[in-house]
This record gives sequence, C-alpha cells and structure tokens, in this order.
Amino acid sequence: MRRFLALIAALLPAAAEASEVTATFGPDNATRTATIRSTTDLAAFGPVIEAFLTTRPDTRIIYEQWGSNDLYRVTAKDCAEGDAAADLVISSAVHHMVALVNEGCGANHSSAATATLASQMKWRDQLWGITREPAVMVYNRDLLAPHEVPRSRFDLLDLLRPSDSRFAGRIATYDIEDSGLGFLLAFSDSLEATTFGGLMEAFGRTGAIATCCSAEIIDAVASGEYLVAYNVLGSYALQRARGDDRLGVVAPGDYTLILARAAMIPAAAPSNGMAHVFLDYLLSPDGRAELEAQDLIVRLGEESGAPVEVSGTVEALERPIGLHPPLLVAMDADKREIFTQRWRDAFPH
Repeated sequence: MRRFLALIAALLPAAAEASEVTATFGPDNATRTATIRSTTDLAAFGPVIEAFLTTRPDTRIIYEQWGSNDLYRVTAKDCAEGDAAADLVISSAVHHMVALVNEGCGANHSSAATATLASQMKWRDQLWGITREPAVMVYNRDLLAPHEVPRSRFDLLDLLRPSDSRFAGRIATYDIEDSGLGFLLAFSDSLEATTFGGLMEAFGRTGAIATCCSAEIIDAVASGEYLVAYNVLGSYALQRARGDDRLGVVAPGDYTLILARAAMIPAAAPSNGMAHVFLDYLLSPDGRAELEAQDLIVRLGEESGAPVEVSGTVEALERPIGLHPPLLVAMDADKREIFTQRWRDAFPH
C-alpha cells in the first residue's frame, strides 16, 4: 500500500524528519488544540494565526515550520501508517500535495468558504489553494543600472551572453534537489518557457548558484554577493523589499508563475473540526486580508500597493499553477530523475 509515496519519498534527499521551527499560540489551558505543519515562514504566518485566535480564547495552535521535502516525507509516512501528527498540512511544493491527495491521504471538507475558490485552486474537496504568490526576480538596486535590470527571461539571457559578463557567478536560484518549491518552479518553467533550455545552458556556462532557501538568497542579493535571484517566491521577496531599499522585485514580463500554497487535512488528523474552522478562516474575507497583509496574497498591477515592477498587462502575464492531476507528472520517478540530471549538468555540486 502507498507504494507510489514510498518510491517518491526515497528519491528525495535524505531528511531528518524534524521541523525547523516550532511555536505555540494561545493559552496552555486551552480546551482545543490543533497542530499545523507548514513550509511557510513563521514570521509570515504567525500574525495570521494570532489574528485567528483573537476571537477564540479557548484555542491553542502548535505551528511547525518544515522544509518542503521533509514535510512531504513525514506526511507520506504518516499516511502510509494510517496516522497523522498534524491537523492541517500546508506546503508551497503543491505537486507533493496533489500526490498525497491522489494517494488517499486527505480528508474531505466542503463549506461556503471553500466554494469561493476557483476550480483550479481546489481538488476533490481535499486540497485548497490558500495564498497567491508570484515567482519573481530580485535584484540589487545599488549595483544595477536601470538598463541592466532584467524584465524578462530574455533579458536575463542577454545579461549572461557576453563571455566577460559581470553577472557570471552572481545569479542565484533555488536548488531543486534541496527545495521542493524550487523543483516545482523549475519544472513549471520547463513546460511553459521556450527559454528554459537556454537558461539552463547559460546558468551552467556562467557558474550560476543553486542554493536552498529564500532568506539565504535574498540576503545575498541585498549584500551584493549576488546581483540577481531568479524564481524567488514573491511573498518573501516583498517582505524584505518593503524594509530594504537595496532590493528590487520584478515580475518577469514574458510570464509570471503564480503559486497558491496548498492546504490538506490529513485523513487521520486527530482533531478535524479545528482544522476545518481554521481553513475556513483562511478563505474568509478576514483571513484573506491577514494573508495579504503578510504578502502571502499578492496582486500584480499598480493598484495592488505591492512594490512589484510589472511589464505588460497582468492578464497576459500571469500563469497560475493549478492544483490538479497534471502536476503528478512532476512526481513521476523516471521524469523526475531525467529532469534532475539535466539540472545537475547545469549546476554541478
């Protein structure tokens, strides 16, 4: 049983199966407790939990922040064993979540709140997209002249084309072997972009850097170690850019991937009722407002108030990553291995 989950989990890098950060919200003597496991940074999601609890003084939430590959492993293991330590699982690596639901790991939930979601942002009444985050390019404003700022993938290729490019070794992106989100974005690019092969060749030729984490990449752009970061999740980039004038954020003008973090209630969740209530809050107007305040819902365009530089019309720009079965292609063992080998050729360790 669950052979597919076991096979894919075995292909991912070895995991310690432990959360990176754990925090508790609400009183110790609460009558109801729920555990949330998520890839979302505590600094971004903590205020959303606190807002939820303002009208629920009897509730306690334990929040565990996980890396995406580790979260997939532990959730798949729980599912295979018919157990669940979490009441709600939320991940940016949404292909992992589609695979888990496909294997029967999710519980059903249907409500007026879930009915508000577009069809591509929910699946089987077991998986729901709760955020709206663009994949962006981040650059150092102090070190790039206006004409050097890449506004599209074509611009990025042009910057890397000269043999003496000053961008050599100073472009960074997620390492797809360390980051489930990084794999998802790169795989989505390979399906969407005619530039993907050219970018892989250019990254490999110029010594681009593949590394693990949003914070690490953005910090290095701010310090000037990297000049540009490619395919960074916009929520984290915007939070930093709002308080750091060195950072510019660009929605690529050829197309911009839009990610919705996926939430699932495990089939064996110990207290489903609390998970249902919290999920409905995230999808309610109040919950959406809190998510937007933390840049977990980002609307492109001048009226949005978000400091994202956009070229072209938003309607033509956005490419939402839907929560649906085609994402299972990204979980196919053979296709994953071929794609990963292609990546290793461009980014040798």
